[in-house]
Amino acid sequence: MIQPLDYFATLVSQDDAIPLFEAALAVTQGIDERLDFGAVQATVDGFAATLQRRLAPDMSDIQKLRLLNRYFYRELGFGSNVNHFYDIGNSLLPHVIATRRGIPISLAVLFMEIAQQIGLRIKGIAFPGHFLMRLSVPTGEIILDPLSGSSLTREALEELLLPYVEPTEATPENTLAHHLHAAHPREILARMLRNLKSILVEEGNWAGFLAVQQRLVILLPDDIAERRDRGLAYANLSRPQPALQDLEAYLAQRPHASDAAMLREKLPALRDACKRPH
Repeated sequence: MIQPLDYFATLVSQDDAIPLFEAALAVTQGIDERLDFGAVQATVDGFAATLQRRLAPDMSDIQKLRLLNRYFYRELGFGSNVNHFYDIGNSLLPHVIATRRGIPISLAVLFMEIAQQIGLRIKGIAFPGHFLMRLSVPTGEIILDPLSGSSLTREALEELLLPYVEPTEATPENTLAHHLHAAHPREILARMLRNLKSILVEEGNWAGFLAVQQRLVILLPDDIAERRDRGLAYANLSRPQPALQDLEAYLAQRPHASDAAMLREKLPALRDACKRPH
């Protein structure tokens, strides 16, 4: 039987063929071992099949979008968990499907999976502070808010972007167009994992944090900071050998990093712990 981490690694191994929804489910597997992949996928396939039966052969993409919006937000009742926005369940797809509540990125991943099954090519947008979706139509781009399915005007998007840019700096990174490109599945998964990471560290859940970090290291093998964070998780779980390997690898690449001195102070205790019998 394939191990969860090996399964996740297989899903994200090829840039041009990452199955986003399946990989997002595999993220959940690291937090909730009770996950029933088959049952969750069957539920989502059922949503898509219901919609498929309502499609007319000559429907335009805009008509399909209206149909999907009405079904997803009105009939199924998906939306924001306003009262508990930072609840970890909002980032776990099986929980989102069960409760009909989520955050923008989890709702978007589910919405895009159903859209794909009915022939709509909706893309995710890693917009600062608020994940968005995009549908290209002959007349232009429709930008959607995953919390409600509503389309956003240029003015609304500029208002959303305002807290994240320096208006006085006229750089390409400050333009609205720069922030509306379609996000790669790897980018979307990294954002989902980092959302989980911030929640788990607040909770002091180091076992869950490690599960997330293991997946981030697989997903972003060239990001040495993720390996550092995995090392810190190992250290907090009293696993000195892998902690030492990760922290030494980070310090070898980033000897002058702002946190280098603090991390070096941890190494002697980790080395001593490695020498003790276990």
